Amino acid sequence: MYEFKTTFWSDFTIAEHFGMDAVKDTFERAFKEWRSDVVYVTELALVMNWKCWECYEKGEHELGRYYSDRYYEVREWCLDNLKGDDLNYYFETTD
Repeated sequence: MYEFKTTFWSDFTIAEHFGMDAVKDTFERAFKEWRSDVVYVTELALVMNWKCWECYEKGEHELGRYYSDRYYEVREWCLDNLKGDDLNYYFETTD
């Protein structure tokens, strides 16, 4: 079982109550601020993936698509920028 190291899950859950603009703002700030930290950027990818599935299960398809697109954005950034042990951490954690 994965143990959260950030507040990303609750941050996005709170943002959802304020609408799509709040979710977008939360993502943009989190990604800009934390992409240099392998643990945080990895958890951001996980949360985007889990939020995507949660939204689709609840029938919130637009929000689910947004989270899916952001998951792939973070994933691509990780694949392009992480190296060595950091890339291994990403793969092991997201596998």
